[in-house]
Amino acid sequence: MRQPTRQTRREFLKRLGALSSLGTAAPFALNLAGIGAASAQANDYKAIVCLFMFGGNDHFNMVMPYDTTPHAEYIAVRGTQGAGGIGYARASLAATSFGTLTAQSYGSQFALCPSMSALSTLYAQGNAAVLANIGPLITPTNRTQYRNNSVPMPPKLFSHNDQQSVWQAYASEGVRTGWGGRMGDLLASQNTNTIFTAISAAGNAVFLAGDSIFQYQISNTGATAINALATRPFGIPSATGSASMDALRNIITDASSTSTLNLERDHVDVVKRSVNAAGLVTSALAAKPANSTGIALPTGSTGNRVAQQLQAVARLISPEARAFTGARRQVFFVSIGGFDTHDNETLALQDDAAAGRQGLHGQVSRAIEYFYNATVAMGMQNNVTLFTASDFGRTLTSNGDGTDHGWGAHHFVVGGAVRGGDIYGTMPLTRLHTPTTANDQDSGSGRLIPTTSVDQLAATLATWFGVSGGDLTDVAPNIGNFNANLGFMI
Repeated sequence: MRQPTRQTRREFLKRLGALSSLGTAAPFALNLAGIGAASAQANDYKAIVCLFMFGGNDHFNMVMPYDTTPHAEYIAVRGTQGAGGIGYARASLAATSFGTLTAQSYGSQFALCPSMSALSTLYAQGNAAVLANIGPLITPTNRTQYRNNSVPMPPKLFSHNDQQSVWQAYASEGVRTGWGGRMGDLLASQNTNTIFTAISAAGNAVFLAGDSIFQYQISNTGATAINALATRPFGIPSATGSASMDALRNIITDASSTSTLNLERDHVDVVKRSVNAAGLVTSALAAKPANSTGIALPTGSTGNRVAQQLQAVARLISPEARAFTGARRQVFFVSIGGFDTHDNETLALQDDAAAGRQGLHGQVSRAIEYFYNATVAMGMQNNVTLFTASDFGRTLTSNGDGTDHGWGAHHFVVGGAVRGGDIYGTMPLTRLHTPTTANDQDSGSGRLIPTTSVDQLAATLATWFGVSGGDLTDVAPNIGNFNANLGFMI
């Protein structure tokens, strides 16, 4: 297991070198010669997008069995919505039901919740796949091993903050690098400006933190600017505001100081990096406006926060924007919250067309559909892969009006390079373990022990991204205990 801090002298020197080099490297302006050199090496581009559902998504009400007997077992535990339970009646799943190419021991037909018809269509088209019962693992684990504590376990199971961190970085809260950032470390040299290797549209995310790269944060609408440089500073009238802002910019980015204080020079370097990067991002996004054909949000998604974040990502990965950023390998992070559904779960997750309310599952489905269609409009669907993640799954049992914290869960991977229309991994039984009806993955209350590890997801994506086999353990430290390629990427 990767240690939480890795505060070694080597890492300290590595980070210090990366920081100090910001001031001595070429400015973060458009480097056409650099882009030309990169294009001469290869003209490909690839991006990975993590869509994180904060709170712990109820996967049992997102992907569920549709075959008669398995669905009856699911309802026997969950009950039916409208009749005091939280499960979906089989009749309500007909429009979103689907088959699988990979044989599953527990049924051949499954379904998405009715609100996820858009994602169901992508699955049917072969552009989306289901990752079954995936979660953090150190080594393959079953119920007996879990209960006897006879194999290593991920730290602090069922804790929100810690499991968000474990999913993104393989260690509990406080870890300093994530597996997205470590992929960026390995491939950032392919980018003209390494600052645009890892970008978050959802605030700070350990997933994007690397040993040598630093995540760059944007808003839904563009670069995060220094306030004093984004508006007229200090109440200066508009007639003189522009000149005053230029003067302020020169002052705070002045690297000509003869001071021997390294901290002062490093601070100037960081500010200069931020100012120049914000300028480049602003120019890049201006080259692909939000109202561009194929980029504009559909009418029903203009208020969808995760779709807004994905729109910013779509604009940045466009060929027009990359003429400014010089990016060839990028990792992105977007998110949506509200999935800690201990109560009012049906209200939170399910659309209600009569009330005009969009539930969380519907919002995620439509946002992913929008983003995939945007990549198609740009001819980039084969270059961009999106996957979903969450703190953990939830219990199969209901607590009356919701569910409690779990472990393994179902997720999606979407893109033109995905071998879609299939399920990867093993779909679990949707029944509780009892002396007469065993369920070897039920750790208690239908809290699933994963059968597919996050390391396998990371290693499969990293291989497609261009990480060499010898570097996979840096991205996915436990991959030696599992099959390194799940096969869902072309």
